Amino acid sequence: MSNKKTSGGFPLIVSAIAIVICLVIGIVVYKFVLGDPANFDAEGPEKGHPHNFFGIMYKGGFIVPILLGTLFTVLCFFFERLITIQKANGAGNTDKFVSKIKELIAAKDFDGAIAACDKQKGSLGNVVREGLMKYQFVQNDNTMDKEAKVAAISKALEEATALELPMLSKNLSVISTCASIGTLVGLIGTVVGMIRAFGALAAAGTPDTAALATGISEALVNTLVGILSSALAIIFYNFFSNRVDQITYAMDEAGFSIIQEFQTSGK
Repeated sequence: MSNKKTSGGFPLIVSAIAIVICLVIGIVVYKFVLGDPANFDAEGPEKGHPHNFFGIMYKGGFIVPILLGTLFTVLCFFFERLITIQKANGAGNTDKFVSKIKELIAAKDFDGAIAACDKQKGSLGNVVREGLMKYQFVQNDNTMDKEAKVAAISKALEEATALELPMLSKNLSVISTCASIGTLVGLIGTVVGMIRAFGALAAAGTPDTAALATGISEALVNTLVGILSSALAIIFYNFFSNRVDQITYAMDEAGFSIIQEFQTSGK
């Protein structure tokens, strides 16, 4: 009996490369999209006044491309986790699958239950399949007592679950880290912008209103992008954590049904 598991999404090296690519995209967008001369008056991006929101974002300063890179990283790993967890969830409704497995086990149709697991093609199906195959194996083993057989089935379920769970939670740490980084980096940009604004107010003579406006704009833009990145990361993290918990609960429920059935009618 060989354990199998569903795909685990981005490997570590691919995840690192994806983060770097997202940061590079953030720099490119900042330089060539937000910094497009069409977004400013005749004096250009460096000294001119912005005509639209893109120009205002460009005035947010050097922190903006880092925040954009963080935002793109969150979006990238959102789609990566969405595809991976959807694949792990398998075909059909999870609750209906668990109910069907319970019915087949109660009817002692183990071949039908294994076929249903193969059709489900998800993490839940893989775990249940391993438990059912172990059930059939120990059922015909006369060298073990019933307690040892129950322990063997339980161990098979635990090993199969241990193969699947890391894949389900993989790369969620990237999203949770981006939630913290977005807020902190945005706060740094806000502080830098306010320092420049107060510097303009502290200038001798008439305050430099252009510098004051630029400083305040930089502070607010960084606050906006930082909060947006963090908010999306928190929402995505909680969404995927909930999906992982649902799949894990379904694994435990189906595994318990297998063990309970063997304790009741196994030999």
